[in-house]
Amino acid sequence: MTVVIGFEGSANKIGVGIVRDGVVLSNPRRTYITPPGQGFLPSETAKHHRSVILTVLREALQQAGLKPADIDCVAYTKGGSPGMGAPLVTVAIVARTVAQLWGKPLLGVNHCIGHIEMGRLVTHANNPTVLYVSGGNTQVIAYSERRYRIFGETIDIAVGNCLDRFARVIKISNDPSPGYNIEQMAKRGKEYVELPYTVKGMDVSFSGILSYIEEAAHKMLGTGQCTAEDLCFSLQVSALNSTVPLYCSSPETLFAMLVEITERAMAHCKSQEVLIVGGVGCNLRLQEMMGVMCKERGARLFATDESFCIDNGAMIAQAGWEMFRSGHVTELSDSWITQRRTTLPAFALRSHLLGLNFVMSGVSHICKSKRN
Repeated sequence: MTVVIGFEGSANKIGVGIVRDGVVLSNPRRTYITPPGQGFLPSETAKHHRSVILTVLREALQQAGLKPADIDCVAYTKGGSPGMGAPLVTVAIVARTVAQLWGKPLLGVNHCIGHIEMGRLVTHANNPTVLYVSGGNTQVIAYSERRYRIFGETIDIAVGNCLDRFARVIKISNDPSPGYNIEQMAKRGKEYVELPYTVKGMDVSFSGILSYIEEAAHKMLGTGQCTAEDLCFSLQVSALNSTVPLYCSSPETLFAMLVEITERAMAHCKSQEVLIVGGVGCNLRLQEMMGVMCKERGARLFATDESFCIDNGAMIAQAGWEMFRSGHVTELSDSWITQRRTTLPAFALRSHLLGLNFVMSGVSHICKSKRN
């Protein structure tokens, strides 16, 4: 049996998780919450992480019923979120220290692959088209012709970042998260406010939607043209797919866009599975809209709740578990962090495990979809 402990803290969540042979033994975490209308700064977030990380570490060991001697490997988020520098450094320092104190090997893990591997573990999805949506990432990833490919992504800001920044505009609470509170307010929305809908081939753009709603929000709210709940409803649904009426009773912008590009990737790969990962992935309306599309295609939807969609230590432990069992370790001299690590190097893990070659490719470089 192989036991791996994982440290995650690339954004405002700090978590420590322990995994043993595909079983999550513990997964405590804390969240840095700022006042309404404010985001979280790297320095302040790092200060929060430093103040609670040892407490979270003790909780992880106690909940798992383990001692340091029972741990086989220490994994930490090396990058790929893209993440914030100061919080990443905080976690890396603690992981390096723990590994040396306990005499255990160290493993730097790509944040992106942590989300995907945890999603596959929890849902038992076999070979899904992956929609990875969070505060820092928006990508549609699929396996085709012995390669994982990024079929589509945002060309500017991530969908989670769009939602978070909108929340700051109208002073929505950050507790427990802006996205969750937008989701709850959207349920009470009745009037749809037409917003820009920007899908460019297999890519999406959210910056125009955000600029439009930032400018229009105070004017419309001040004149009574709509309520804050109406704006939340309109923005959230815009993210999904506003051009295909069957997905929702009224055009829902953000999520509609994501459903559209995910379905295109599925059609190209002849995929019958969709896996949603990342913090935005626990949005029930997104899951509902994606589920409608999957049902009409005779496909299956796989998703998790906030326990595993949102950044957590167990996802880093799980990815580290796979890497460690395949012979990977990170030397102390190489245990740095990076904010620029993307999904691409993450797929080197599965390439090593399965003996396959992986590349990142835009839709213009996608070849035939027949799987060998």
